[in-house]
Amino acid sequence: MKNTFDGQMPERLLQACTLEWGRVSPVMLGSMFQALLNPQERRNMGAHYTSEQNIQKLIKPLFLDELYGELARAKGNQTQLQALHQKLATLRFLDPACGCGNFLVISYRELRELELQILRELHKSGQGFLDIREIIHVEVDQFYGIESDEFACQIAQVSMWLVDHQMNLKVSQEFGQYLVRVPLTKAATIVHGNALRLDWENLVPKTHLHYILGNPPFVGKQLQDSKQKADMDLVFADVPGAGVLDYVTAWYLTAAKYIQGTTIRCAFVSTNSIAQGEQVGVLWNELYQRYHLKIHFAHRTFAWQNEAKGNAAVHCVIIGFGVHDRENKRLFDYENIWGEPTERKVKNINPYLVESSDIFITKQTKPLCQVPPMSFGNMPLDGGFLLLSDTEKTDFLKIEPKAEKYLKPLVSAKEFLNNENRWCLWLVNASPAVLRAMPEVMKRVEGVKNFREASVAPSTRKFAATPSLFRDRNNPDSFILVPRHSSENRKYIPIGFFDKNFIAADSCLIIANATLFHFGILTSEMHTAWVKYTCGRLKSDFRYSKDIVYNNYPFPQNVSAAQKQKIEQAAQTVLEVRANYPDSSLADLYDPLSMPPALVKAHQAVDKAVDWCYRPQPFANELSRIEYLFGLYEQLTAPLVKVEKKKRTTRTKKT
Repeated sequence: MKNTFDGQMPERLLQACTLEWGRVSPVMLGSMFQALLNPQERRNMGAHYTSEQNIQKLIKPLFLDELYGELARAKGNQTQLQALHQKLATLRFLDPACGCGNFLVISYRELRELELQILRELHKSGQGFLDIREIIHVEVDQFYGIESDEFACQIAQVSMWLVDHQMNLKVSQEFGQYLVRVPLTKAATIVHGNALRLDWENLVPKTHLHYILGNPPFVGKQLQDSKQKADMDLVFADVPGAGVLDYVTAWYLTAAKYIQGTTIRCAFVSTNSIAQGEQVGVLWNELYQRYHLKIHFAHRTFAWQNEAKGNAAVHCVIIGFGVHDRENKRLFDYENIWGEPTERKVKNINPYLVESSDIFITKQTKPLCQVPPMSFGNMPLDGGFLLLSDTEKTDFLKIEPKAEKYLKPLVSAKEFLNNENRWCLWLVNASPAVLRAMPEVMKRVEGVKNFREASVAPSTRKFAATPSLFRDRNNPDSFILVPRHSSENRKYIPIGFFDKNFIAADSCLIIANATLFHFGILTSEMHTAWVKYTCGRLKSDFRYSKDIVYNNYPFPQNVSAAQKQKIEQAAQTVLEVRANYPDSSLADLYDPLSMPPALVKAHQAVDKAVDWCYRPQPFANELSRIEYLFGLYEQLTAPLVKVEKKKRTTRTKKT
């Protein structure tokens, strides 16, 4: 065997031995491990290791604050202190995605710190004891973990022993006896394997467990590899619509199944996508209806921070839950996602992490309110043959001037927001004789036909029968255009009016024959609040949805003529102000740093007029708006819920 312990290795080992390792935080081992992974590997694994700051955000409301509350009440009472001390020794913790063990390490350290405070209270009299080991009850074997990376498992195991040694030294200094656990007879149970395919009961019976915690992998639905998709198919085998879910949600459902019939409390760090948009209706409806989960506490969206190089740019939430309800629920809000939270005591926390009833906004094919329907723009499905840039249009018309009548501006979200031009051949009304009289157009049509026929998708090949046409032909006389994707940094989603001379691309949604009133509502702060909570996300940008966002939006009811007029006037002013800046794109106009004061003022007038339609009292902030809108949504859907319950009852009786 080749000797790898040569060269500079002995010298480096001796240098390392001279360092004061007793002061090294075991958490840093996890950060060091993360630094060894390249960014792509880390992304594939969903490995974003957690800082102590973020761990504390989870463990304090999960168990630590409550235990310290018990200590405060027990001070001065030896019997209660002893009972609390014994309780600490019975607590069991599981991290089913433990990585390098940071959650377990910090939880164990904090439990030992609490034990030390209890011991100080119990031994204030100075009465001695023969062996310090007799008074230490909290042990590393109270902690369990599951991790898919074998090296990380080893790091976690060593980190637990290291923090145990550090706490033993602290106890030794406190009581004047040297505490050392050599040989190592107890260890945390860290299992190497796939937590979504292992039976957690085989690791630790749920009757013995008290807390589940951790930071499961962050992998969006579109980034999942074949193994992760197979895991999702296994966990969500009987859950309709689960294809939209992020990988982290599998830990929620697996935990929910495991904790049935117990008082185990759980808390996970997750990407905020699981509390937004379509995922809520799929995941939380399942967790609430079938597994009777209740959210006990939550940190609303905050920016991820860890102690490793290449800090992950992720927006996170922390959700604490169980199958039992709790009276004192805690909601942590972030005015600045990079700042510190403020805490509120609330009666209920719903899956959108809002103090409101437990509602699940699911797809609606039609609007709940009496408003014009929204539809998709037009997909060319043409291989690029029907589309032209400005330069291509000029060159094309030089050789095919008759085609000018059939060239229309194609408005995608990109062109709309950035003031750019693109053109398309819109041949809906071109007769066969006209088409055959334009040979260059016919070449392009033939290209479309060949492209569609060559597709492996049957849904594409069937459109080869109509090669001169877009797949969709949605071109109303007038319409409001809404880009399907928009930056989260904008206070308002830019929307606009167009007529039939413009073709909306499939990156946009359109509302035919909409009015200034609808424009005002959709471009208001009230509607933006709804979008933030109910839309899906592309990275962190808004992904507007017809079936989730628009069709479920609680438009104001019983609007008076005066209120409607006020909105229309304010909306018209917004359009006029925008027209005063022909050199600026909507991306420029709605950038928070460059938005003109006149446009800010115009939108504030829209906000005020729209708010007046909902209630006379002003809304204090975004949170008060969304809580109010959820209340209206609940009223609007109450009849639908009754019908659905009646259907379920009928089906049950028949069964």
